[in-house]
Amino acid sequence: MSLSRNILLWMSENRWMKERIPKFGFVKKAVKKFMPGETEAAALDAAYQFSLAGIPSVFTKLGENITQISEAYAVRDHYLRLIDKVANRKLDIEISLKLTQLGFDLSEEETFKNFTAIVSKAKEKLGNTVFIDMESSAYTQRTIDFYKRVKKEHDNAGICLQAYLLRTDQDILDLVEFNPAIRIVKGAYKEPGDIVFKRKILVDDNFFLCARDLMKNRSNKNVRAVFATHDEKLIKRIREETERNGIQKSKYEFQMLYGIKTSLQKQIAKEGYRFRVLIAYGESWYPWYMRRLAERPANIWFVLKNLF
Repeated sequence: MSLSRNILLWMSENRWMKERIPKFGFVKKAVKKFMPGETEAAALDAAYQFSLAGIPSVFTKLGENITQISEAYAVRDHYLRLIDKVANRKLDIEISLKLTQLGFDLSEEETFKNFTAIVSKAKEKLGNTVFIDMESSAYTQRTIDFYKRVKKEHDNAGICLQAYLLRTDQDILDLVEFNPAIRIVKGAYKEPGDIVFKRKILVDDNFFLCARDLMKNRSNKNVRAVFATHDEKLIKRIREETERNGIQKSKYEFQMLYGIKTSLQKQIAKEGYRFRVLIAYGESWYPWYMRRLAERPANIWFVLKNLF
């Protein structure tokens, strides 16, 4: 793992920086590279613009590790209201959220109630999927167990898995019997060295392995395969592999973050691949933003260039 990535991940967890850095105006300006604004109104407007180009969206309200259960109820109610607004505007928007936003550190039972309220309404009003974002490795097994429990009652729930963890390919194979919706990402937390692939090339290879195994099992089960990456070489490898195996473009999808490689996003959608853009919003953006920079430290130079 590079020194710059380590520094950025350390900054994402530093409480002093978390409290002070977001107050600087130039930092808020830089954040707009990755999100249209802090409000859901800004996110909805951005989603509408993408919809004009035939590109649907995924929404996530930024925030994690709440400390009072009342905060979890507020997040739940926010998403329930959001679903109504999305339905009223007739937009194709899915939701992706962190369990620690819904009280996972405080009460798993309350988290289950909060999540099932959201996933039930999403099916009723929108007919689509609610994804569980994967957090640091301390939550991996608990999150997978939670997902299995949810899937027994709600078929429109999905989960995110991280390719930098050594365990992920086996997790995919274990989940296939649940007919899952799985979104594979590279991973963006600072983790112990003995549980992750330490070099980028190894993470990329494992991402491809996970994608291949997910697609291999997709034909036998009702599995939704989502590949969330901005890595053009990796996208090309996945596309070539699916073409070699005669897998249609409609059988899997790509997802990318708002503001990153927009021309590539439009190209992928134009070529007939299923594609969604992930739009983040909310005031609690600092940890998320620093992890986005850590995923590709070259983004720092892009931000500085646009600032100055």
